[in-house]
Amino acid sequence: MSAQLGGLLSPFEFGGLTLPNRIAMAPMTRQFSTDGVPGEDVAEYYRRRAAGGVGLIITEGTYIPHDAVGPSTRVPRLWGTEPLEGWRRVVDAVHAEGGAIIPQLWHLGAARGAEPSFNPEVETVSPSGLSLAGTPIGRALTLADLDELVGAYVQAAENAKAVGFDGIELHGAHGYLLDQFLWAQTNRRDDEFGGSLEARAAFPARVVRAVRNAVGPEFPVVYRFSQWKAGAYDAKIVDSSAELANLLNILVGAGVSVLHPSTRRFWEPAFPSENSELSLAGWTRHLTGLPTVTVGSVGLDKIFLGGQRPEAAAAIGLDPLVARFEAGEFDLAAVGRALISDADWVNKHATGRLADIVPFDPVHQKTLI
Repeated sequence: MSAQLGGLLSPFEFGGLTLPNRIAMAPMTRQFSTDGVPGEDVAEYYRRRAAGGVGLIITEGTYIPHDAVGPSTRVPRLWGTEPLEGWRRVVDAVHAEGGAIIPQLWHLGAARGAEPSFNPEVETVSPSGLSLAGTPIGRALTLADLDELVGAYVQAAENAKAVGFDGIELHGAHGYLLDQFLWAQTNRRDDEFGGSLEARAAFPARVVRAVRNAVGPEFPVVYRFSQWKAGAYDAKIVDSSAELANLLNILVGAGVSVLHPSTRRFWEPAFPSENSELSLAGWTRHLTGLPTVTVGSVGLDKIFLGGQRPEAAAAIGLDPLVARFEAGEFDLAAVGRALISDADWVNKHATGRLADIVPFDPVHQKTLI
């Protein structure tokens, strides 16, 4: 067992599966799926990470079947004969290596922008027709639109189960659609889905409940959430652990089985005035008791800001990650960029080949290897 990863290399029960270790591949948008179809290169990309020792692969964000879902024609889709056949090849390739894989269900809402390449004639939609900066964009969703969106999430989840995925993750973080409902700055609705935190959480909870009813009680439903948004790294949905507990209780009550609190740096405290050490993952695990995934600069030799510009200071290393795991802060650790650069990152740690690890460089973002 690698001293650097310690107990993170121990098995973990996940949705009836026994994962070989606690390392997950974090979802990372790659945009290599022409016309939304994941090809053989995408299947090989994920297969290599499974062969390289990753316990659970969470795919890049994958569009749900909705006309205003996002801006790109190169993001994979979870509907249609060709995309689903492509995903089946991906799933089969990962399973052949003994890995587990779940797709991340994605709708960008206002973050789609005003000039999308995918369905450019369709107006962008969001809770209140507001961008993350608070400026008008597109239009606000009607109640009929919300019914349609719930159906789109359900269809995507059912499609995922049908092609053999081992669960699904709902992307409710980073300022995308579900997160736009949770954040007061982008949710100015005056109906049942706006106002208090509980009301703002009502639509995400409705999506969770509908998906849970569709896929059954045992199929894993992971929910990813965050405080920060793209371009608004100091944003907050909740200001205290009590508010976080209220939010998580709503999501868990609706049927979430695993929580994935997304942070940019796994070691940063979530509520310093309450606890100077406990991370958002730690609070999440403590408040719910559910399996929890931590994430944020795991395995990087530099901390990256915004896009790909590194700070001068080195990242914090893996010893604090293992210490937090041993303290019970989380159950799984998601690795992002380090797995883009080196598909064998886990196996190299497990076998002590640390000198052979390929460090991440932004050039790796431009290729699919």
